[in-house]
Amino acid sequence: MERRTLFNGRLLPAVLVLPQLAITILFFILPAYKAFAESVRATDAFGLHTSFVGFANFLHLARSNLYQHAMIRTGVFCVAVTVLAMAAGLVLAVFADRAIKGRAIYRTLLIWPYAIAPAIASVIFVFLLQPQIGLITNLLGRLGIDFDYATNGGQAFLLIILIAAWKQVSYNFIFYVAGLQSVPRSVIEAATLDGARGFHRFRTMIWPLLTPTTFFLIIVNFVYAAFDTFALIFALTAGGPGTATETLVVKVYRDGVINLDLGGSAAQSVILMAIIVGLTAIQFRYTGKRAVS
Repeated sequence: MERRTLFNGRLLPAVLVLPQLAITILFFILPAYKAFAESVRATDAFGLHTSFVGFANFLHLARSNLYQHAMIRTGVFCVAVTVLAMAAGLVLAVFADRAIKGRAIYRTLLIWPYAIAPAIASVIFVFLLQPQIGLITNLLGRLGIDFDYATNGGQAFLLIILIAAWKQVSYNFIFYVAGLQSVPRSVIEAATLDGARGFHRFRTMIWPLLTPTTFFLIIVNFVYAAFDTFALIFALTAGGPGTATETLVVKVYRDGVINLDLGGSAAQSVILMAIIVGLTAIQFRYTGKRAVS
């Protein structure tokens, strides 16, 4: 039976909601309004003169080959990071869910990477893979393997995919462990008695029960790869060499802060905001239906 808390007046509920409402207005509504206002203007590099240009900034982005390439690059990056991070998280969760000695210690160690800040993670990999002083780079050089992400765009793009996926594995691991623990043991025991074992039992019995968790993680990982990897990418490659690792969120910073194209950068921000709102809406809509069914 559902229980609800009833308030006698309207003042107390308003006071309880006010802090969250203030945070939402201050850190989301106002910046979103400012971004949209700037996206329909053209501003000089010094910010002294502005003029209304309507949707000209958006039309320029639609015709820009650089923006289209950044869009494709971001799509490939998001898919690769999502697949690698989720696959690794699922495999580790399956092994950690088994009745083995020291299981709690293994789970704790696997969660630790998620607590590392993206910029710190980039610094760690710089010490490991920097072309001149990197420990792993020097080892690869002794083996005759030339690795230099500072000049090789393909290697740099592959590197940020691997680091971003590694950073997100722990998040997926947590949710998959929780999902595996919610699977009724009676279902697993019944499947075992029917002769379903190993991968066949996982594919036919356990994996379908993890579908809601998987869909939730797909959306979360896409959002993470598209928006939360800025610090990681910028600290490691700054979007280079050239534009090899310039995703949409890095391009917003480059165009707005470095190139001082405020209107174009704001238009890109509005597009990014529309994408994340759309992904979030899909997540809530689909997850709600799955929960009801």
